[in-house]
Amino acid sequence: MSQLHAYLNLGGRCREAMLFYQGCLGGELSLLTVEDSPMADQWPPHLGKHILHASLVQDELVLLGSDVGGPVTPAPEPMISLALTCGSEEELRRQFEVLSAGGKIQQPVHAFFDGWIGSVTDRFGIHWILKY
Repeated sequence: MSQLHAYLNLGGRCREAMLFYQGCLGGELSLLTVEDSPMADQWPPHLGKHILHASLVQDELVLLGSDVGGPVTPAPEPMISLALTCGSEEELRRQFEVLSAGGKIQQPVHAFFDGWIGSVTDRFGIHWILKY
């Protein structure tokens, strides 16, 4: 079954923001820096301390976040994406194809250190991150 979560891209303030949200909402916070990720060698060294992926989980509430907006730079400014966690690779590819119609593919579906991932901006300007 698919799940939809908000994904905050916080342009260098992810750690600060997610700690704040944890203080407000409670829950278990997980922070993964670029330098501590299995993908560290794919990023410039100056991004090492930036948060690659954060998750705050409190029961059914899941809030995701990051500092980086792509494989080279921090996100230029805060923005919200929708993160769609799919139940299979096939579902991910099907949803990706539908959402990208009339939109713009940001990152094609590709293998990621913990599964498959791709991102697209749909025809309405909404940014989606699809993951399995």
